[in-house]
Amino acid sequence: MAKRAKKSPALVPVDRAQAEEAVRTLLRWAGEDPSREGLLDTPKRVVDAYGDWFAGYANDPADYLRRTFEEVAGYDEMIVLRDIEFESYCEHHMAPIIGRAHIGYLPTDKVVGISKLARVVDGFARRFQVQEKLTAQIAHCIEDVLKPRGVGVVIDAVHQCMTTRGVHKRGVSMITSQMLGDFREDARTRAEFLRFIDIDSLRR
Repeated sequence: MAKRAKKSPALVPVDRAQAEEAVRTLLRWAGEDPSREGLLDTPKRVVDAYGDWFAGYANDPADYLRRTFEEVAGYDEMIVLRDIEFESYCEHHMAPIIGRAHIGYLPTDKVVGISKLARVVDGFARRFQVQEKLTAQIAHCIEDVLKPRGVGVVIDAVHQCMTTRGVHKRGVSMITSQMLGDFREDARTRAEFLRFIDIDSLRR
């Protein structure tokens, strides 16, 4: 079983029964009857779904990066993993954020399995988020654990808090980036990364 993240002393533990009752309260607030047949199991299902959607709180994404490989025949060029699909939730409206992350780094003397980069994205995405923070968390996690010469992270995502409520603007996506080390300091390195992920195509 995945270890649970340490809880802040200010947080009051909530058990499953309380969580399910909170869902019933929201159903009543919306004008529904939680006791009708179609909604009887909804609180259970919602709590189960929350366990999946917010599984990132149970793990430290940095743990995924601690198993590295050093037998790479001296490889020290850029490594890029693009189009990592993710789902997250806006911490302001609890609405879905659906997008893709693109990661690049310049290794020093070790590399990490590419699936671990995807797991880092999921580890941070499966929490309440804002896209800017998510982008920075992924980049700094890779920098802190792998100690590469540079890291680049670009995220392109659609926010349902904008498309399904408020201004109701569809077909709009948001792009954020975090460049560290050589990716920030060297324009050629940054341009190579953006070329690899085909940044121009993200808007098409």
